[in-house]
Amino acid sequence: MAGSRLPPSTTALRVFLAVAEHGSTARAATAVNLTQSAVSKQIQTLEEHLATALFERGPSGLKLTEAGLIYRPYADAAIEQMERGARRLAERAALGRPIRLHMLAIVGERWLMERFPAFAQAHPEIDVQFTNFVSENETEEPDIDIVHGTGPWPEREAHYLFGKQVALVAAPSLLERMGGFARAADIQKMTLLQHFQMPAFWAEFTETHGLRGAVPAHTVRYGYYSVIIRAAVAGLGVALTPRCFVAEELASGALVNPLGLGFESGAGCWLTLSVATEHRPGFDALVTWLREEAELFEAMRG
Repeated sequence: MAGSRLPPSTTALRVFLAVAEHGSTARAATAVNLTQSAVSKQIQTLEEHLATALFERGPSGLKLTEAGLIYRPYADAAIEQMERGARRLAERAALGRPIRLHMLAIVGERWLMERFPAFAQAHPEIDVQFTNFVSENETEEPDIDIVHGTGPWPEREAHYLFGKQVALVAAPSLLERMGGFARAADIQKMTLLQHFQMPAFWAEFTETHGLRGAVPAHTVRYGYYSVIIRAAVAGLGVALTPRCFVAEELASGALVNPLGLGFESGAGCWLTLSVATEHRPGFDALVTWLREEAELFEAMRG
């Protein structure tokens, strides 16, 4: 039986609904972006398939026959269901693409990794991929980039996270070996452990404490804050580091903050994302969570 078979095509259903709505093959053709002859052909094919007339011509144009009136809600429902299915598939595909999060290694080590399991448990459907290195040949830009600096970042939306409060830290054994630390100027007799990307910390420290032009006895540069912190604990020199990254060492006594010396830097850790980033499912939830966790982190450890 003809009625037991599927319709010739979804195009035929769309054309049928367009003609039913507009009462004209010409206006329907414009609505579905087909020629008028193609619209007429689609209607003819559908009527042959159903073995019944769906339209009759009246004074004001084409109008549905009784059979057409019966068929219309079913055609409408079929198109709606297919569109809903397509949307579900698109959402599934979007969820299948991981959110790429690039960050400084110290941010992952001292902040994010110990907190992220709570987010992953609450949002198992959101796939987040982490990296702290992007090569020059990398073709896919990270969706979220946590960077250190002062900004602005052209073409990027930026949100401050933490890290502007910087402390001078050293191992107690080093201070004892060097004869103590009685005043800010004593830093000049020390070896400075410096992050190679953050040389401005020295200038900010000396400016804050009235030591403009001062230089340390020696400077050793490192590429990772985790190495600087370990070197400071080992007594290899003093370091200027965001206080939030050495909170554990200060609490345990492995490092001390002589005379409470430090400063508020113009630079800090920022969450940045391209203004053109597609906010696919889960993206906004992750950004909101990162910002909320950063606020708590700085309040507790800053």
